[in-house]
Amino acid sequence: MHIQSEPLPGIKIIKPFSHTDKRGKFVKTFHESQFAELGIQMKIREEFFSISSQNVLRGMHFQTPPNAHQKLVYCIRGSVLDVVLDLRKGSISYGKSAAFKLSETNGHLVYIPIGFAHGFLSLENDSCLVYKTDSVHAPANDSGIHWNSIGYSWGISQPILSPRDEAFPTLSS
Repeated sequence: MHIQSEPLPGIKIIKPFSHTDKRGKFVKTFHESQFAELGIQMKIREEFFSISSQNVLRGMHFQTPPNAHQKLVYCIRGSVLDVVLDLRKGSISYGKSAAFKLSETNGHLVYIPIGFAHGFLSLENDSCLVYKTDSVHAPANDSGIHWNSIGYSWGISQPILSPRDEAFPTLSS
């Protein structure tokens, strides 16, 4: 495993170990000591995945303290435009976003530390995004920022949204 890029301080795009042969493909998505060597200390507490139709936008999500969490996300089917937003007060990149394509083809992982909101736009039908987090989902601390208020151009004006995501407050509020 190695870090491919760091588009914002703390965000890491990771190229995992992968092996392909006549049988198919093997990919290692997590190894605690290898992650520690990359500067990531993370104990996985929960794992889940979402499957989304094309043009579904999920986000921008985060959990507040004391249940704020780190995330590791990757796409195992289809492709998504993955977006992060720095919400860390005092950070040199506060309020800035970064985006990258995740797909079953490129196999990249994204490490998202505490203090970032996360969302994605499904670029094709049945895109499957896997999430690993270092805390369990806490509904009382689940929050978000309205997707269209972060200064990022998603390339779509009418995404498919959940009522919850549509109702999130704007970044400025």
